[in-house]
Amino acid sequence: ILDRLPFYPLNLLCKFCDLEASTCSGTGACMSNCSITSICDSNSEVCVAIWRKNETGFSIETLCHEPSRPLYGVMLDDYNSSTCQMKEKNTTNGSAYFCSCTEDECNDQLIFSPIMDPSQDDPLIPVILVSLLPLLVMGIVVVGMFYWYRAYRQRQLNQEWEGSIKKRKPIAGGLDCSDACAIMMDDDRSDSSSTVANNLNHNTEPLPIELDLLVGKGRFAQVYKAKLKQTTSDQFETVAVKIFPYEEYASWKNEKDIFSNTDLRHENILQFLTAEERKVEKQYWLITAFHPRGNLQEYLTCHVISWEELHVLSSSLARGVAHLHSDRLPCGRPKVPIVHRDLKSSNILVKNDLTCCVCDFGLGLCLDSSLSVDDLANSGQVGTARYMAPEVLEARLNLENIESFKQTDIYSMALVLWEMTSRCEAIGEVKDYEPAYGSKVREHPCVESMKDNVLRDRGRPEIPDSWLQHQGVAMICATIKECWDHDPEARLTAHCVAERISEMEDEMDKLSSRSSSAEKIPEELKIPIEVEIPEEEVKITKIQNIISVDCSVSDEK
Repeated sequence: ILDRLPFYPLNLLCKFCDLEASTCSGTGACMSNCSITSICDSNSEVCVAIWRKNETGFSIETLCHEPSRPLYGVMLDDYNSSTCQMKEKNTTNGSAYFCSCTEDECNDQLIFSPIMDPSQDDPLIPVILVSLLPLLVMGIVVVGMFYWYRAYRQRQLNQEWEGSIKKRKPIAGGLDCSDACAIMMDDDRSDSSSTVANNLNHNTEPLPIELDLLVGKGRFAQVYKAKLKQTTSDQFETVAVKIFPYEEYASWKNEKDIFSNTDLRHENILQFLTAEERKVEKQYWLITAFHPRGNLQEYLTCHVISWEELHVLSSSLARGVAHLHSDRLPCGRPKVPIVHRDLKSSNILVKNDLTCCVCDFGLGLCLDSSLSVDDLANSGQVGTARYMAPEVLEARLNLENIESFKQTDIYSMALVLWEMTSRCEAIGEVKDYEPAYGSKVREHPCVESMKDNVLRDRGRPEIPDSWLQHQGVAMICATIKECWDHDPEARLTAHCVAERISEMEDEMDKLSSRSSSAEKIPEELKIPIEVEIPEEEVKITKIQNIISVDCSVSDEK
């Protein structure tokens, strides 16, 4: 009988509960916890579950529904599934998660899809990664090689440093021509060594320098005492760091370019180590040797000097200026002459052995043969007004002759020599230090006030008669007068001044030995001869005989 009955398929059994609170958090799989199971009215209906999140918590609604009709404004499109996969939909009442399925009570277990990274489905990502892989490998190799090179270079520098310390010894007897022209000699009398700095690649990383103390301040830059650290120990070298602000790039570059010329190397020129552009600090640095005695102006202010010290200071200054002005090195190789254009006692340093070295080349000028008259004219009226030569104050430099620039340095050097002499105990009464022209002008005179003194009145610093009582000082004063002559063509050259001061010592020794010999003559052998010769005439005659050196002065002089 049962076999003869027609078969009618049963409708779906679905969980059927109204909106109820739930503990389902919307992740993974969870149960609806609905206790009511219902037979759907139509065989076309499917099981549906709706999960919502509200302000107080979560809620679930289960029911049967005809998929061809919208439910809360949403059309069911995935009901042919045997499991209830939750998907987010936008309903008329806001966002909610729907699932629909065609198995009995399939809407009891809600399955939430895990949060997927959209990039995982992007087929371009693997392609891009594969394309970048060679570049990534190459970058790792380059970085590795860079760090290896730095470590290797550092070890090499350390070995060179240790070797140079062991090998360094005072230079005796000088160098021959080829050596003097080929290498830069270490200045053993400097108070700092350039061993570390000269061996470093300054284009890759700045030197390990720690600023210590501000020791000077000028128009364009500040000078610090600093510590140049060694990489392998806690030891350091004391150096000087001249710091220019970013807006003074031109001054820094001019001084750097002059210092970078290896032909400038001389024991009476400040020893240059290196130059750096500090981009982080927005500064430009010049690193040089440090001399703790300070500049000549400071030294003369605090010290009264002896005749011997005057001789050493003046001769070393003349040699330094002569080297600047020279167009040839001692070995005969051509050299570009350089004029300082701001020679003064504050731009001259005193070394530990009491010799001078010239510094501060911010206004220096290389007298290259390629310079035209226009280039020289554009150099302008530069320098410190107190030390300006008459032709500079009057703006009448002979631009056709580069020697005229050197002659302005000679005038300035004469004023510095006068300042040295004014503090020498050999002159008798020594007054407090005063710069050239002293109280005749203000502390920082302008060009116009210097014109009145130098051009209109033809004034020069005073040389009292008491200074001339000492034979050596009298020679120095005679040289000073020739160096500050109003006529530039009549002034001595720096080389001539250096020769004169050098020969003074020999002449003084001869006079001293003659005096000693005279003392040894027995009294009975001395024959008195009375000759009336004015004392001044004898003194002038002796001076003229001593200083009659072959110097490069004009025929007119």
